[in-house]
Amino acid sequence: MITSLSIKNYALIEKLAIDFSKGFSIITGETGAGKSIILGAIGLVLGKRADLTSLKNKEEKCVIEAQFDISKYNLKDFFEANDLDYEDETIIRREILPSGKSRAFINDSPVNLQELQDLSLYLIDIHSQQQTQELSDENVQFKIIDAIAGNFETISEYQKVLKSYRSDKAKHNALLKKQSDAGKEQEYNTFLLNELVAANLKSGEQEELEADYEKLNNVEIIKESLDKSLAIANEEQFGVFHNLNEIKNSLQKIVSFSPEYQALFERITSISIEFDDVSKELQNNSEKLLNDPAQLELVSQKLQLIYNLLKKHQADNVDGLLQIQADLGNTLLELDNIEDEIKAIALEIEKKIAELDRIAMIIHENRIKAIPVLSSQLISILETLGMPNVRFNMELIPSENYLQNGKEELQFLFSANKGTDFGLLKKVASGGEMSRIMLAVKAILAKYSKLPTLIFDEIDTGVSGEIAIRMGEIMKEMSNTMQIFAITHLPQIAAKGDSHFRVSKSTVGNDTVSELKLLTQDERVTEIAQMLSGANISDSALNHAKELLN
Repeated sequence: MITSLSIKNYALIEKLAIDFSKGFSIITGETGAGKSIILGAIGLVLGKRADLTSLKNKEEKCVIEAQFDISKYNLKDFFEANDLDYEDETIIRREILPSGKSRAFINDSPVNLQELQDLSLYLIDIHSQQQTQELSDENVQFKIIDAIAGNFETISEYQKVLKSYRSDKAKHNALLKKQSDAGKEQEYNTFLLNELVAANLKSGEQEELEADYEKLNNVEIIKESLDKSLAIANEEQFGVFHNLNEIKNSLQKIVSFSPEYQALFERITSISIEFDDVSKELQNNSEKLLNDPAQLELVSQKLQLIYNLLKKHQADNVDGLLQIQADLGNTLLELDNIEDEIKAIALEIEKKIAELDRIAMIIHENRIKAIPVLSSQLISILETLGMPNVRFNMELIPSENYLQNGKEELQFLFSANKGTDFGLLKKVASGGEMSRIMLAVKAILAKYSKLPTLIFDEIDTGVSGEIAIRMGEIMKEMSNTMQIFAITHLPQIAAKGDSHFRVSKSTVGNDTVSELKLLTQDERVTEIAQMLSGANISDSALNHAKELLN
């Protein structure tokens, strides 16, 4: 329940602080006095969007703070899930800065509007003429029936299975599409894979083949160069070997004279050994070199095959082709395995369909039992609210689809008068009738579920007299187990409240301000008398007001 509300610099309110009590609270005031401002401020605390027009003084920030007693609301899990500090007396603060930016806090922890809106669902439910029209919505009608049927836990279980079922269906459809697409390409992919496999490619092969091709294609030039090099190295009188030996012999004569000469001798000896090794390599290469046109043709063909494949697959090298070959192999392997995946997930879908059907049947049977109870209680309450001939016909229509709350649709039919046919609630019920039906619904729901604080915003529009008294009695009865607010113009309802607040508007200098005041017993008598007779209060109006209050 809301225990206090403070407002600073909002609309026509400069500063306001008010405490609320449990039970049934009445809010009255002239049209335009500021009742909608109070609701607007509460709406901001509940997470509604704000703008600069909310600021009374555009140079200062607007601050709205509400304190709630949530000790009986079982909200600790919500606070833990949202990483918020839990307090039995929880404070929500909303600030609107002159820049237009808005900030929200729960127990001094900053939160976003979505978190605030999620929490507000457990705190306050505001019902105006506009919200009353929601009663025509099928989802709202189902929630009413399911509350009486005790279906909420069962529906939660159903929704978990439904979510998993829809996920499996999406995977199944994706696999079927993948299978269809892959099937169209399977023959071509198989051809491409076989072509690459037949090429018998090896990493680094292209570079080796290109080197071999250069050798085989230039064998005469290479052999001529190798033989000439060997001749220069081995010429008997002027060859490199002969000259190296001459140098080595000359240095050997002086090695004993200095370490420096010894080092030079060792170096020329090393060169001689290295050159001997090079000469032998030249000899081996020359002997291995053959003019082989057939091998040249084979190398040329293999290179051309590689070049064609590189172009065809837009690859940079043989390693790229080998990766494409592996990918094609995996694709074809996946296609072989996809049939097993489709069968496995289809089996899971069948299991979930059976489970959904089982739970949906439980939901349906509970609803079948709840509908007569709801209809009977609605009729009982509405008869006392001036609708003696009201009738309801709630039909559950089976659906082939798995809907969010079961496997059926609802036709909520209504007749207000004898001799009139049933019609859809939203089409045949008047505004006044809808208000009374909504009040009856809330009164019934209060017995079956833990409702948040309820604010009825002129739900009594279009009724008066004895019906208004009975509406007040119903709200009073509801307030025994929950906090109820009623914004009303009817004295019969205002008199039923445990506490009574008046919203008034006044002019202070050049400024207009609204205020909310808790009335004393004497002030209540005056307020209700004024509601009965207008500005000029008569003695009979005062006496009538006292009678209503008693």
